[in-house]
Amino acid sequence: MRRNIPYKLAISLMILIIGIVICWSFGTYTSFSFFKKSKEERFVEIANLTSLVEEQPALLSFEYPENDVFQKPNLIHRVWVVKHSADKVTVFSPFCPNEDCRYSWDNDMKRFVCPCDASVYSITGKIVAGPAPRPLDTLPSKIKDGNLFIEWMTFKPGIPEKVEIVFTNSLQGRQSR
Repeated sequence: MRRNIPYKLAISLMILIIGIVICWSFGTYTSFSFFKKSKEERFVEIANLTSLVEEQPALLSFEYPENDVFQKPNLIHRVWVVKHSADKVTVFSPFCPNEDCRYSWDNDMKRFVCPCDASVYSITGKIVAGPAPRPLDTLPSKIKDGNLFIEWMTFKPGIPEKVEIVFTNSLQGRQSR
């Protein structure tokens, strides 16, 4: 009888390890609605509007909490913000819709310019020149108590339609929506 104890202990330990691996895999490779943020939680505060100059693009950095099953890493992102008035702004994704490069603001030209494909955009995001398939991608934003909140998202480059790319978690990668 005592000889069976180590055997039973080893079997129990193996079952426990297999159970942990299965649970971890199941949790990592699935995305349940209770792991996802609500619409309100996806918005993060990035700036106080009084710190922005009207009709002058500002490149702002902010931390955005990524939604992962077992960890919640905070990633640093950047966006271009153009303040039009005390209660109206446009928030642009920092990536060129053609090549997925980071573009910049040329203060002399008063235009956004992509260094990868030479696409040029107006302050409103409209295409002025170049091979870009669509205007600059805008991000959802809202203003509350003088503070700017945005929802971070990325879009598929090189196509005429604005198609969001959804990051389900770190192991699954990207999916188009």
